[in-house]
Amino acid sequence: MAWHKAIDIEQLPEGRVTTVSIGTTSLAVSNYDGAFGAIDNACPHQGGPLGEGSIEPGAEGECWLRCPWHGYDYNPITGLSPGAHGDGVPSHAVEVRGGELWVELDEPVPAERSMSDVLVETMVNWGVDSVFGMVGHSNLGFADAMRKAELRGDLRYFGIRHEGAAAFAATAYGKLTGRVAACFAIAGPGSTNLLTGLYDAKVDRAPVLALSGQVPTAQRGRGAFQDVDLEAVFNDVSGFSESVHAGADPAELMTLACKTAVVDRRVGHLVLPDDAQTLPSDAPAGGPKGRSGDRRIEPPREALEAAAAMIAQSERPMFVVGAGVRHEMGPIIELAEHLGAPVVTTFKAKGQIGDDHELGCGVLGRSGTPIASWFMNESDLVVVFGASFSNHTGIATYKPLIQVDEDPMALGRFQPVDVAVQGNGAITAAALRSAIDDRACIDHRPEVAERWAIWRAEKASRRDDDHGEGLNAASLFEALGDAAPADAVLCVDVGNNTYSFGRYFEAKQGQSVLMSGYLGSIGFSLPAAMGSWAAVGSSRKVISISGDGGFGQYAMEMTTAAKYDMDITHVLMNNNQLGKISKEQRAAEFDVWQTSLQNPDFAAMAELCGIRGSRVTDRSQLASQLGEAIAHDGPALVEVATDAALL
Repeated sequence: MAWHKAIDIEQLPEGRVTTVSIGTTSLAVSNYDGAFGAIDNACPHQGGPLGEGSIEPGAEGECWLRCPWHGYDYNPITGLSPGAHGDGVPSHAVEVRGGELWVELDEPVPAERSMSDVLVETMVNWGVDSVFGMVGHSNLGFADAMRKAELRGDLRYFGIRHEGAAAFAATAYGKLTGRVAACFAIAGPGSTNLLTGLYDAKVDRAPVLALSGQVPTAQRGRGAFQDVDLEAVFNDVSGFSESVHAGADPAELMTLACKTAVVDRRVGHLVLPDDAQTLPSDAPAGGPKGRSGDRRIEPPREALEAAAAMIAQSERPMFVVGAGVRHEMGPIIELAEHLGAPVVTTFKAKGQIGDDHELGCGVLGRSGTPIASWFMNESDLVVVFGASFSNHTGIATYKPLIQVDEDPMALGRFQPVDVAVQGNGAITAAALRSAIDDRACIDHRPEVAERWAIWRAEKASRRDDDHGEGLNAASLFEALGDAAPADAVLCVDVGNNTYSFGRYFEAKQGQSVLMSGYLGSIGFSLPAAMGSWAAVGSSRKVISISGDGGFGQYAMEMTTAAKYDMDITHVLMNNNQLGKISKEQRAAEFDVWQTSLQNPDFAAMAELCGIRGSRVTDRSQLASQLGEAIAHDGPALVEVATDAALL
């Protein structure tokens, strides 16, 4: 036993009760008629906070402490219930010492290892080192296990302002690194808020672990507060979704969730009932050893030989690379250099070969460059690595096609291709490089340089466009291209800003571009920048680009960036409208309706949130303001007044 100061007497007026925390012990401390008491704070029926109750006078000088949740009474000194009831609350000895109230408590007993401890240790073993989320009443046991892991240096936890941002941050972490991060939420609305970001992970095949608190097992299915069937809710978005009940093997369930994310690049999801989180467990933690193999498979010899023969006989082959080979580009670029073949990217793969590379031709499709479309038209063979033939991509399916993908379901997904090669992109490209010596291919390097010169002249002329309503996109992205470091991570939102970025921004070799690809979710960029920063820290600059519509979705995450001093620069294109929607309404011959936005001074708002803010209204300010913001060591925002018509 040990004595602890609870409160100064002057802070506890006559007839009052209050909550006092001593370490992890919470007490209801009271003062009635000169008598002081200290009892455990939790009502044994529903866990109501007795320190938030009231002192009620009783008969013959008695008094009662009334639970604020359901009106049950306890003696504030002894903790006993009235009459014959035996469900009282533990009480503790108190002493008044020189104007202070002291209370005697048992020395804390080391907590038993819990199911949550096993779950956390297992996910750490699988490589999860970053968790984004919100702590709440139905996930406290698991949160405490993460707290202990963070103290051990095993993981980092980032508390966000909205669970949707947590899911996008974890998804971007996975897209950038190929490794797994986690998002974390309470039961009910906290978990349903994760869904948009997790659907982004699903359709873009990003590895993510989602963790949901849940109401106690005895209350499930009975209409309890925030009682939602989360396994059913997450059934479509996840590749694995299970609840961790009493008696379950927590290490095995976490292993299956993490393996789903790592191996299958799908969402792994666990539901954590409140009562199960703190149950004792002596189960050993799990991990990846012996649970998965190397997925970098070699292609079948027959398919490889057929592909090599087609390429060798082609005069004007071109490569299309998709996000599926984000981490495998080295041998693919070496093969292109060997052949002198132009390389274009899907929009999701922008930057996987730099626009400063002598064979890089930018983006193909709706967000693309005329360089990419030129070579698509002129090619006599298209070799596709890790792309899905999306309707936005612009791959000419009437051309002879070779498709390389490690996923057999991706091969010929929408229609047959001439040669389907199942294999890892890097291994296949290296094998093709070795197989092709004699070739008919022409060296496209001079033609690539010629087409870039034509496009850059066109962009230069567009930079002079001025309607007096804001800056044009060509000027902004030229300045950003000059200012962004050669190894920057760039997170792009959805809207007019996206199309302009794809068209005008020239990515350098070594930069990484992330976006909400097939889902196309507005609001992606700022949370994605947070996840990217968690992955790369200060080793690379992280830049986020959005319109005012997208920024408004998660604008308060600026405070999260400030809290953790994230080295993120957000470039905000403000045209006071949902510009892409206005454009679509006009194109469909509708009136423009309900697309205007009422915006604050975003630069001033950034300053109020604790980050550097600046505003650009003239082209002459772009270089200095972008340069200073990117050079700033910490979070910064540059608001650029833009003209929605000058894309």
